[in-house]
Amino acid sequence: MKPKTKGKSIAILQSNYIPWKGYFDIINMVDEFVFHDDLQYTKNDWRNRNLIKTEKGPTWLTIPCGMNEKRLICEVQLPDRKWQKKHWLKIEKYYRKSKYWLLYKDFFADIYLKNKWNSLSELNQALIRSISHDILSIKTVFRDSREFNLVESRAERVMELIKKTNATIYLSGPSAKNYLKEKDFSSAGITLQWMDYSNYFEYPQLFPPFNHKVSIIDLIFNVGDRAKEYMKSFQ
Repeated sequence: MKPKTKGKSIAILQSNYIPWKGYFDIINMVDEFVFHDDLQYTKNDWRNRNLIKTEKGPTWLTIPCGMNEKRLICEVQLPDRKWQKKHWLKIEKYYRKSKYWLLYKDFFADIYLKNKWNSLSELNQALIRSISHDILSIKTVFRDSREFNLVESRAERVMELIKKTNATIYLSGPSAKNYLKEKDFSSAGITLQWMDYSNYFEYPQLFPPFNHKVSIIDLIFNVGDRAKEYMKSFQ
């Protein structure tokens, strides 16, 4: 569901590894979504890891990226590909008994076993695009911040991106309230809207108790083509 305000809407986020359903909701609620990967990489963050459910509770799937933090997200290389098979075997172990495992297992097996991912950004963006288009039928246009030759930083960079995409509506995650100022947007003629991640419906999930903060693959394997029923942007 797009914002009701007339105009072109965009969202801007760093790419994450198999992100949760809320990430895909914000994608589906705008006309264009910009991957903002020419920013500082932070280790042990959503960029290279996410959660899946197990009988012992949520567990991390973490891509080994080394300890160097003096890199942009788009500069993080993945020379050791052993993690791909390890992650797939974990996904298989904990989701093979889910209701829609057989329907989607080949889709994800191809991503993990038939591709050689050279960089974190390349992997994340490909996963997000594929899940959006091929499973959730999201029509949003994807862009990459590196297209725009940006010169500003932090909040100013967001405004620069908005202007260069000719957008009039910016949908932001709530964490940006710490540094974005609504008056800056209104004075530029841009409508600033905040994503609300509260009050999601629970769905049939393996290994109770229920947890919302797990990867989108949990929703897909458990409810299949009904995933949209448990996402805000499709209501």
